[in-house]
Amino acid sequence: MRDQEALMETAHAMADAARAAILPHFRRGGLGTTSKETSHYDPVTVADRASEAAMRAILAERRPDDAILGEEEGIKEGTSGLTWVIDPIDGTRGFVSGAPTWGVLIALCDADGPIYGIIDQPYIGERFEGGFGHARMEGPLGPMDLGVQPAGSLAEATLFTTFPEVGSDIERRAFEAVRDRAQLVRYGCDCYAYALLAAGQIDLVIEAGLQSYDIAAPVAVIQAAGGMITDWEGRPVHAGGRALAAASPALHAEALALLQEIAHG
Repeated sequence: MRDQEALMETAHAMADAARAAILPHFRRGGLGTTSKETSHYDPVTVADRASEAAMRAILAERRPDDAILGEEEGIKEGTSGLTWVIDPIDGTRGFVSGAPTWGVLIALCDADGPIYGIIDQPYIGERFEGGFGHARMEGPLGPMDLGVQPAGSLAEATLFTTFPEVGSDIERRAFEAVRDRAQLVRYGCDCYAYALLAAGQIDLVIEAGLQSYDIAAPVAVIQAAGGMITDWEGRPVHAGGRALAAASPALHAEALALLQEIAHG
């Protein structure tokens, strides 16, 4: 138990350090933005780099034997059997646009996948955590327990996604098959959509083209909140790929059947 508490304290210290590194840059200009891709706009800013450096500094001090996988600086090998999977700013397109829908993602993983995770939104001041028997958030309204809402059918569901800007043509068509049956669809919230699902505000999240640092922390938080999250084959998704998160197994199964019908042609 004490080791779990120390691990959670380390994760919160990382999130605090990332907040301090990022917030001086948000909505301030001078982001030094470049694109990591030439075929499409995939921005990275000075805030991304500063955030990851700040989190790695915490780990170097507190957990030097743990491995690290980060979006900006790649892999640092470890010997402890634990890996910190971090995304310094998930949703950089939103960040450079001034929309507070981006977040800092921190996941602690063992050989089987995520065992604890944080989704942190520094500007709003919301932090969602899940794992080690915890499913809770802190925010402007104070601390609250996390828990998915009772889910009805797809026809009653609220669906969030980053589509259509992410995904292949067939993936978009598969998403649209679910979209056309949902009651309400909203776009472009990146990791914040997973936080809303864990908080009981929405019912479904569907995405594609994910890396492990995009999804490992949401997996931990959603599972701790009682939700279900897999890839589009019903398998673990913490390594990346195409994600389907749902508030209930029945809703997950309904959406999964539609995705597979199109994706498998």
